[in-house]
Amino acid sequence: MNEIGITDIKGIKVGHAQNREAATGCTVVICEEGAWAGVDVRGGGPASRETELLKPVNLVERIHAVMLSGGSAYGLDAGSGAMQYLEEKGIGFDVQVAVVPIVCGASLFDLAVGDPKVRPDKAMGYEACVNASDGPVEEGNAGAGTGASVGKLLGPDRMMKSGLGTYGLQVGELQVAAIVAVNALGDIIDVDSGKRIAGLLSEDGTKIVSTEEAMYAQYEDKTNLFSGNTTIGVVVTNAKLTKTQANKIGSIAHNGLARSIRPVHTMFDGDTIFVMATGEADVMPDAVGALAAEVMARAVNRAAILAEPVCGLKSAKNIACK
Repeated sequence: MNEIGITDIKGIKVGHAQNREAATGCTVVICEEGAWAGVDVRGGGPASRETELLKPVNLVERIHAVMLSGGSAYGLDAGSGAMQYLEEKGIGFDVQVAVVPIVCGASLFDLAVGDPKVRPDKAMGYEACVNASDGPVEEGNAGAGTGASVGKLLGPDRMMKSGLGTYGLQVGELQVAAIVAVNALGDIIDVDSGKRIAGLLSEDGTKIVSTEEAMYAQYEDKTNLFSGNTTIGVVVTNAKLTKTQANKIGSIAHNGLARSIRPVHTMFDGDTIFVMATGEADVMPDAVGALAAEVMARAVNRAAILAEPVCGLKSAKNIACK
C-alpha cells in the first residue's frame, strides 16, 4: 500500500481560489471525461447542489466537477463558475442544442471567521477552475478550507482553526483519495493516537477539551450558540463503479468522519461526501469503501494539522495534542 496524491488519479484536476483577508474560498475537483458519481449527506443542515441528480433512479450517470466552497448557501454560486468554465471547453452532458456541464457541490459556513459579506461567487468558482491542475494540492488554509473552523459548541471564542486536507492510497492498481474541508461542530481526533488535534478550547485557551463532555454537562440547554458548521469532501477513485455503488461508497466514507470527528453528523452539521469514479480499475467495491473511510479520516487529520492560525483563532500548531 502506497500513499498517493489525489491528482495522481488519471483525469483528475484540483484547483483552489480564495480571499485570504475575508477568510473564504472554494475548491473544485474536475474530471473532464466525466466520472460516475454518488453522494451521501449525513448532517442535519446541508447546503448542496445537484445531490438529487446523483440518486440511482435519476438520469445522469456521470458528472464533470464537484465544487466545495465556503460562504454557507451563498457559496453555492461558485458552481456556476465551474459550469461556465466547462461549457467554454465544450465539456458537459450533450442535449443536442448545447452541452450542460454537470457540477455538484456543497458549501460550509465560514461567515463568522472573516468578512461575512464576502462569499465565493461565480467569478471565484471560475478562477478555481482556471487554477485546476494535476499537480500537488495546497492544503490547510486554502480553497474551501480558508475559513474553516472546529470545536464550536460553546461559541466562536472557544473554537479553533481548521482547513482543507487530502490523502490517498494505492493498492495494486486501485487508487482511492479524499479531499475534505473540515468545519465541524466537534473535535478532530488523531486516527492513530486517539488524541484531540483540534476542537473545543478550555476557558483559558491553553488546551483542547471534550465537546462530547461539554454536551453532556449541558444536555438540558437548548441554546444554539453556534450553528454554522459542516464537513464537506470528495472521494476520488479510479475504480469502475456503478452509480448505485458510488452512492454506497459515499455512505461508507462517512465512517472516516466518524473515526476522526467527535461528535459528528449533528443537527448543526451538514456533512456531505461526494464520490467520483473514473472507471479504469475493475475491483471489489468493498475494497474501495474500506480505503475510502481510511483516506477520508486521514484527510480530516491533515486539514487540522496543516491549518494556520488566522483571524484570532488558534490552530493545532499552537496547541499540543491532548
